[in-house]
Amino acid sequence: MATFRYKAVNAQGSFSEGQVDAIDTRTAAYRLQGMGLIPVSIEQPSFQRTGPGILSRLYSQRISKKDILFFTEELSTLVHAGLPLDRSLTITAELASKPALRAVIHDMLKQIKGGKSLAEALAAHPKQFSRLYVNMIRAGEAGGVLDVILERLVEFERSADELRSYLIAALIYPVLLTGVGLASVGILLYFVIPKFASIFSEMGAAVPPTTMMMLWVSQMTRNYWWLAAAIIAASVIGIRYWIRTPKGGRTWDVLKLKTPVLGATVLKMEMARFARTLGTLLASAVPLIAGVRIVQDIASNIIVAEGISKIADGAKRGEGVSRPMRAAGIFPALAIHLVEVGEETGKLDSMLLQVADVYEKDVRTSVKALTSVFEPVIILVMGVLVGTVVLSMLMAIFSINEIGF
Repeated sequence: MATFRYKAVNAQGSFSEGQVDAIDTRTAAYRLQGMGLIPVSIEQPSFQRTGPGILSRLYSQRISKKDILFFTEELSTLVHAGLPLDRSLTITAELASKPALRAVIHDMLKQIKGGKSLAEALAAHPKQFSRLYVNMIRAGEAGGVLDVILERLVEFERSADELRSYLIAALIYPVLLTGVGLASVGILLYFVIPKFASIFSEMGAAVPPTTMMMLWVSQMTRNYWWLAAAIIAASVIGIRYWIRTPKGGRTWDVLKLKTPVLGATVLKMEMARFARTLGTLLASAVPLIAGVRIVQDIASNIIVAEGISKIADGAKRGEGVSRPMRAAGIFPALAIHLVEVGEETGKLDSMLLQVADVYEKDVRTSVKALTSVFEPVIILVMGVLVGTVVLSMLMAIFSINEIGF
């Protein structure tokens, strides 16, 4: 038996929160429903934190993708329960843990009370709500199926969040391993090896070639580390600026797609995003051409965006989706065939969602394969670097022992 903290509303829309004892979250939800409450969120209490620090205050000012997901889940639950939209937004504002998100919701509520639609209120905050989000809500309001559209948005945001979380988790270990290795080499070069330099200068002993090279590297590191840091920073800034130019951005995206192994993974990620977004839009009654244009805007690769633009042009000419996809020459053959089957059966939206499932699974497999290759390579490279430094130090110690005899 565990204690769960809940936030819920009753049939009249009054908000309440408290704790309930249950075996799991599902049992807790059943108990709350038996009490005449509509559960909005159920979670186990975490450890109590001390007063908010600087980092937590900064974090509370940033609205993340996960915050938008939680907001959508809560709004979907309340609207599906039959509560009016303004009352639902008032409750979600009370449930918001970040002041920034609460301010956005209050502004949306103010606009809705002023006569605007939910889609128009969302469009006033483009940093938090994408065109995809706004257009799906607009279609839901026009068709009177806002509760259904919100459920689809929750599914879409949850799928995107799961893939994003998986990619971040897969990259944490290689990045941490690289950072620890570079930090170890830096400590040896900056602090340890200079001690040997002073010993050799005092004894006048002959220095082994490898140790001499390492002493030189250490001296350069101590004297010119600021110059190396400046060069690296300037290079990063220069590359970022070059990527933002039209020519540089296009060249960078071409290189990403043509890079061995990595290029196939990037294309699968773009294909999964394309299929998931377009399938969700079509299932939400958004017109095909408008949906394709929205997907084109959110594509992160210029080459893929150009291919999606060709799909929009072909759809205007009545060619459907699969024929322009094949003519674009960028989309995988499997995706083209599955989309073609979806058009023939009249179930293009559901087929696109299946295509997204296939490629999201392939992305996870590809990322796992890449990390399984990169991790031993990183370990080997860092081992060689650290081993070279340690070996040069051992050779220096042996030479000092020879002097003693």
